[in-house]
Amino acid sequence: MQIEHFQINHLVKGEDLNHHGTLFAGRGAEWFVEAGFIAAANYLPAKYILCMKIHGMAFKRPVRPGEVICLDSALVWTGKSRLIAHVRGAVKGAEAIEGFMTFVYVDDEGKTRPHGLQFDAVSPEESALQVEAQNLRY
Repeated sequence: MQIEHFQINHLVKGEDLNHHGTLFAGRGAEWFVEAGFIAAANYLPAKYILCMKIHGMAFKRPVRPGEVICLDSALVWTGKSRLIAHVRGAVKGAEAIEGFMTFVYVDDEGKTRPHGLQFDAVSPEESALQVEAQNLRY
C-alpha cells in the first residue's frame, strides 16, 4: 500500500511555552507522538497501538506563541509488529521539528502481534525515509 500523510495543527499558547518563551520540548514531544499515533490509528485499532520509542526528535527552529505548527505524519516502515512513523512539523512552511517514532501492535494482553501492513515508497524522499527508519534501533 502507498504511504499516506496525515496532518494536525496546534496553536502555540502561553501554557505551551518554556522559560525562554518558545514551545516547551515536552509539549512538542506530546504533539509529535500524537501526530505519529494518528497515522498508525488510521490503519489499526487505536487500543492496540503502543508508542515504544521516539527516535531523534529534533527542533530545527524555535516555535513562538501565536504560531500554528502543522505536523505531517506518515507510517514509513513496518516490521512484523512494529510501525515506524515519520513526523515533520512546520510553521508557515519553515521546518520546525522532525523525527521518527516506533509503535508496536499488541493484543489484549499487551503482547506484540503481527499487523499485516506494508508500505511502498513511490518517491525518492519516501525511499530515503524508509531506509533511515529501517536502520533505527529500538
